[in-house]
Formats: sequence, structure tokens, C-alpha cells
Amino acid sequence: MDVVLVEPDYYTRFPPLGLLKISTYHKRRGDRVKLVRVRADGLWKPAKRPGRVYVTSLFTWSWRPVWKAVRFYKKQFPKTKVWLGGLYASLMPKHAARSGADVIHDGVLKEAENLPPDYTLVPEWDGSLIFSSRGCDNSCAFCAVPKLEGKLNSAKRSIKRLVHPRHTRIILLDNNFLQSPYWKNICNELEELDKYVDFNQGLDARLINDEVAKRLSNIKLQSGSSIKIRLAYDRRGAGSAVEKAIGRLEHCGIRRRDVMVYVLYNYKNDPGDFFQNVRDVLDWGAVAYPMRYEPLDALKKNRYVDQRWTSEELEMVQDARRVLGFGGALPPYSALVEKFDDAHDFEEAFSLDAVS
Repeated sequence: MDVVLVEPDYYTRFPPLGLLKISTYHKRRGDRVKLVRVRADGLWKPAKRPGRVYVTSLFTWSWRPVWKAVRFYKKQFPKTKVWLGGLYASLMPKHAARSGADVIHDGVLKEAENLPPDYTLVPEWDGSLIFSSRGCDNSCAFCAVPKLEGKLNSAKRSIKRLVHPRHTRIILLDNNFLQSPYWKNICNELEELDKYVDFNQGLDARLINDEVAKRLSNIKLQSGSSIKIRLAYDRRGAGSAVEKAIGRLEHCGIRRRDVMVYVLYNYKNDPGDFFQNVRDVLDWGAVAYPMRYEPLDALKKNRYVDQRWTSEELEMVQDARRVLGFGGALPPYSALVEKFDDAHDFEEAFSLDAVS
């Protein structure tokens, strides 16, 4: 049968991994597959009725283009089953059902999960997208992973077969790579493959010991960006582990400025705590990336305001990222470090006074 795979009109840096795996599944069954990326292609209509339409989704606040895609294909082909999956569909299945889709799929499609993605659908893309494991044992309340994937599972001993020979990059999407019992096996393969590696979801600072730091330094970490490693500083008590991880990475040859630390705000902290966390990261010589918390069921972006914050304070962070930072991050250049070190409080640190 003919199968249409639809990525709605929202922004994302990566091709739709789930749809690419579904393509492989259907092609192995002898089906014909068409990928529609609405942002680039528009809402494409096939000449004849497809046997099935799959629509993927991303963040919950990007639901409107998802509904638009579902309704377009249901209107064009009312007898064709439209499946809706992805992050939004899994986090908010009842809301997603109102789109008119025939099937709301929660989580991964088991039949396709372990298949290699069909990169022939995105020939311009250069990067093998891989989960060497799913889930995370940390169960952080602010994170969607416990609901979407649960505890660490599906850990793979090897990822070689999932690496496309044409790609120069490997993008690991694990939610906690270092929790996998096979992380050493995977590191061995990454060294052997000699391709650029991006630990895209970040690494757990608490698990970066001397051995881990050394193994990471032996890998050809991503090019095209000064950032080689991503960590997270989600609460005040995590600072010691982050600082030690940065030091261990530096000792093994990964510069402090090549480490980016996500600093959570607008979630069970106040502006003073956030200011201290950002100042810590800058003092440690790493790049601070302010990460605004959004509820898992947010239907509009940047509307949630924690009771410890005000809208004006949240706007100050956004303005500082834009004016004082670079690409939304706050690099540890000397004037910015000095500004934060000299500041007495959040307001002084995030004011838009000139930084020379």
C-alpha cells in the first residue's frame, strides 16, 4: 500500500527519526512511502488514496500545526486511517484525540523501534540519529522522560549497524547515556568509527569520574561548534558534581569553554538561586545556558510563571540571553564573568548594563 509520513509545520533541527524508522518498517513489507515535511513541502496531497497516514508531533505547545496536518489528510481521505504519534501525542493523548486522528499512539512503535532509519528520505541530512538506550533512572519531576520512556531500558551492546556509512556525524539521543551498562562498549565503537560524536541530550555530571572523562576525551567530539559536552545544573545541591565534572574533563583535554551547562529556572527555585547557579557556571569557566521550565502539558510556550518568579524577572533572563549572551547562552568571557561576580543580586546580574 501507499504510506504517507507527515512532519507538521513546526521548527526542528533534526529529521523525524520515528517516521524514518516507520518508513523502513513499511518498505520491508513492500509498501511505498512518501515523507512530507510540511515546513518545506506544504500539505502535499497524493494522487490516489494512501493506505495509511502517520503524523508525528513534537512539543505540546506546537499542537496547532499537528491538528492542521491531521485534519487536512482526514478531509482529503476520510476512509484512510490517520495515526498520530510523537511527544505531544504521548504526553497529552486526550487533547491529541481531539485532532480527529483515528489512532493516538503513545510512545515508540515497537515494530519499528529497533530498525535503522530510512535516510534515503532525507538525502541532504548528515548525521546518524541513535538511541543506544531509552529512559533514565533519575525520575526528575520536571522532565518528560519518566512519563515517556520510564526507567533506563532497551540498552544496546552495539550501535554499529545503526550508523550510516555516508554520515560524518553520530548524534546520540540517550536521555542518560552513562547509566547504560554498555556505555564502555559504545565508547569503544565510537572511537573505532572515528566520526564526530554529539551527545545531544547531555551527560549526567554525577557519573563523570576520571575514567569517563578519559574515555570521552578519546572520542572525536562534535565539530562545527565550540560546545563538546553538555551538562545540567538543575538545583543548588548539584553544583559540586558539575564543578568536579568540568575539572575532570579539563584534566583530560576538554576545555572548560567547550562545556555547556543547562541551568534550569522557573521551577522550584527563585531568581536568587538561579543567579547563584549561573554565576557558579561562569566562575567555573563553562558556558551557562538558561533553560526555562515549561509544564509537560503546556499548550502555549513561555506562559507558565512559577510562584517564586514574576513575568518581569523571566523577561529579564530572556533579554540578557539575547543582548549579553551568544546564541541564547552566556559564555564565560571576562566582562560577563566580572559583571556576575560584582553583582549583589539577580537584578544587578541580569540588568542590561553595558558589558565592556
